[in-house]
Amino acid sequence: MAQHHFHLKADWPGLRNDIGTIDAGNLKTKISIPTEMDGPGIGTNPDEMLLGAAATCYIITLAAMMERSKLEKVALTMESVGIVDVTNGVITYKKIIHKPQIVLKQDATEKDEALAHKLAEKAETSCMISRAIKGNVEIELGTTVMK
Repeated sequence: MAQHHFHLKADWPGLRNDIGTIDAGNLKTKISIPTEMDGPGIGTNPDEMLLGAAATCYIITLAAMMERSKLEKVALTMESVGIVDVTNGVITYKKIIHKPQIVLKQDATEKDEALAHKLAEKAETSCMISRAIKGNVEIELGTTVMK
């Protein structure tokens, strides 16, 4: 069994509305509470980072599955939205909506289009971040496949 270890160092110099930093190798940035939650909105925040982790894991997983299936693409892009609910002071990450757009080659068949949709669904259940948050954060897909 292989295990991969990832490390992050965080520094938070003050109170709630201060600005901290994180350093995780290739990810070095300032962090703070987002303006939507009455924070300074400097750098990134946990809400963006969870959305980023889910989105990057999903799109990389989908690309790998397409490669293994020999499904050629012209482009693979995605927009994702994270929905955070604040009710009675309790903050809950409710839902992530991924909207992948797969552009296949002009000569792609209906079978190729069906495979693209199937892989888009499968990637969501195969991505390690999706599996990690399953049961806590709903994930919704809005896949578009075109030539």
